[in-house]
Amino acid sequence: MADEYEFNSGDSGASITYPMQCSSLRKNGHVLLKGRPCKIVEMTTSKTGKHGHAKVHITGLDIFNNRKYEDICPSTHNMDVPNISRMEYQLVGIEDGYLSLLKESGEQREDLKVPTNDMGKEIQSKFDADMELQVTVLAAMKEESVLSYKVM
Repeated sequence: MADEYEFNSGDSGASITYPMQCSSLRKNGHVLLKGRPCKIVEMTTSKTGKHGHAKVHITGLDIFNNRKYEDICPSTHNMDVPNISRMEYQLVGIEDGYLSLLKESGEQREDLKVPTNDMGKEIQSKFDADMELQVTVLAAMKEESVLSYKVM
């Protein structure tokens, strides 16, 4: 019997979600509803039932596509909360529907699409008018999108 072990390496070790007790969640916080990262817009708690658990009714809006999701969970159970990060980038170009972004460290990325909503049209028109723009990118659950922009 050989002492050979094979380990499958993961990513940087940062999990895409972490557990949190349902009763600890708050309005304007974030939670995973139906597998999507959502911002909590409404929470109501029912009284304790005959089986001893108060139920929490959570309504949330998907942070990427604004769809509404709802879920009910016993207040003592855990729910997954997505790890969310915001990054600021300077917009240096737009080519073939993709944004060319520059980090403060000088690193460049060109893998983020121009938003398809009105904000995307505003970014395109302001960039075409030679305005310097700073773009805020929201990342969660291995998904990214432009959250907002401002003229520098």
